[in-house]
Amino acid sequence: MNKVKIATAEGFTVLLLLSTAQAMVCSPCLCGPLGEGWGSWSLDCSSVGLKGMPPLFPNIRILNLRNNSLTTVPPGALDTLNLKKVDFSNNPWHCDCSILYLKKWLEDFNETALATAMCATPASVKMKDLSQLNGNELEGCRKPLPIKCLDFLQRDIALHLMAIVVLILALCILQYSKKLASRAARKQDPSEVPLLQIHDLEDQKTK
Repeated sequence: MNKVKIATAEGFTVLLLLSTAQAMVCSPCLCGPLGEGWGSWSLDCSSVGLKGMPPLFPNIRILNLRNNSLTTVPPGALDTLNLKKVDFSNNPWHCDCSILYLKKWLEDFNETALATAMCATPASVKMKDLSQLNGNELEGCRKPLPIKCLDFLQRDIALHLMAIVVLILALCILQYSKKLASRAARKQDPSEVPLLQIHDLEDQKTK
């Protein structure tokens, strides 16, 4: 009986230590277990002045990041989480090409959460929510072709132009050859002999 009590006390102590360690990781946010069981936690980082993503542990189910100074979310930051509820509202999101990760993640997660994330910069998309944006509106998404690609493109254009010029020259030569052949055929065809020459030949025969 005493062994059971000791084991129970040790287990409770371990859980308490784990809870304390988890709470230390949460700072400056607030976190705590949910009623669903020991493995489910909520992380409340609202209004704590965050400028970057806080440490995230896998057993978070509710994530509140509203009313901070977040401008972007690093790609892959949310991929390992099994979240049930999120709040990214009231942050000055910078909606350039780097915001595409958050936009696509929220599209898969929840349309309502997507609509509450508003752009603050640049001016061209200010006050638009992420659901209204497409890749063409986001700065930096239209990347210029690398120099090597441009070189290949210019070379291909030059080759195509040369091929067109050669084709035109070949057609001209073919047409000219046909004209020469036609003239030669006319000279050899008796039906093309002038009428005066025919009359002269007939007169010579009668004489």
